[in-house]
Amino acid sequence: MDTIFAQASAPGRAGVAVIRISGPQAFAIAHKISGKQPEGRTSVLRNLQNAAGEVIDQALVLSFPGPNSFTGEDVIEFQLHGSIAVVRAMLATLSEFPDTRIAEAGEFTRRALENEKLDLAQVEGLADLIEAETEAQRKQAVRVLSGHLGARVEDWRKDLIRAAALLEATIDFADEEVPIDVTPEVNDLLTKVGAELKAEIRGTHVAERVRSGFEVAIIGPPNAGKSTLLNALAGRDAAITSELAGTTRDVIEVRMDLGGLPVTLLDTAGLRDSEDQIEAIGIERAIERSKLADLRVFLAAPGESLMVSPEAEDIVLVPKADLVSDSENGVSGKTGQGVSDLIARIQTTLSKRSSGVGLATHERHRVALEQAVSCLAEVDAILTRGPDFYDLAAEELRFAIRALESLVGRIDVENLLDEIFTSFCVGK
Repeated sequence: MDTIFAQASAPGRAGVAVIRISGPQAFAIAHKISGKQPEGRTSVLRNLQNAAGEVIDQALVLSFPGPNSFTGEDVIEFQLHGSIAVVRAMLATLSEFPDTRIAEAGEFTRRALENEKLDLAQVEGLADLIEAETEAQRKQAVRVLSGHLGARVEDWRKDLIRAAALLEATIDFADEEVPIDVTPEVNDLLTKVGAELKAEIRGTHVAERVRSGFEVAIIGPPNAGKSTLLNALAGRDAAITSELAGTTRDVIEVRMDLGGLPVTLLDTAGLRDSEDQIEAIGIERAIERSKLADLRVFLAAPGESLMVSPEAEDIVLVPKADLVSDSENGVSGKTGQGVSDLIARIQTTLSKRSSGVGLATHERHRVALEQAVSCLAEVDAILTRGPDFYDLAAEELRFAIRALESLVGRIDVENLLDEIFTSFCVGK
């Protein structure tokens, strides 16, 4: 296997730059560039030299002997001064060694997967951690990266293997009298795993939202102050405001952090019947996006009817509270009245929903879990037909086990790997 190298820190000028090497030649290369490395996991300060013996920089050299490294291979990390010229010279020096090449996107992490240092769910958790922008995203990614989902999958897998073994034992003794009826234990195992899988599936929607962001739509009639409120919530002029009704023609999105949760605020076109073709398209888009949003903030006067009806947890407020006498349930983006209370209500509502977050955070995870649940339902149906059909039930259990194993990358995921690892930066 080739020895690979890449800059692991962000490109550009910085205080420190990190260059990582992984593979069978890592220690030999470090020896030639910086002198012989001490045994074991160490860190030493050394001068780095190119092939001509010229000093490139003084750097901290960290050694991670395999298999106790991130990739499972021998790994060397150089912590250099973050000069663009220094990094360029160092990468040029490394490229001169035989059987050594610059890493492809995500190749360090892919080697960690291939060497069983991470499972596929942990790889996805690592990618999510790198992309995390809010505290909720960070915490969720760390849970997945820590192997919690893989541990749960292993528990489910063991229970299903136990159930399959019991059924197969019955099949093996089909011509003899089996002293114990295995059906009650099998049913208990299937009920337990099925309930836990369904609970995890219910949490996938929230988990996906924590990862990608909740959507909160601001809707109401024209000239209700929706764009002004969006600007007040965003703390900047994200949308054009005007006294003229129908200024907003398309959905305007502003992404922000509310209480550690990623939230995308949507400013939509005013809802009304319109003969203006462009405005009508904007109104249609507003209705579509508001129906898909996780939460809606309605700006409507008491008794005012809109083209979209509020749902249970939606927030209904009186707009332009600075211009009305009864503003107890009002909000004004112009003066800021009620804005803090609105933010608190949005945070409370979305925090309650995120409390049911699951460990499965990707669409791929949900599909695999649903496949396993479908297989277990089929097993239940087959078991009611009696022992003569236990071989079919055992085979269906194996399908359920394979679906769960695909979650952590044990089988049938080769076609996913290229797509997953290309989302990583080169040095990871």
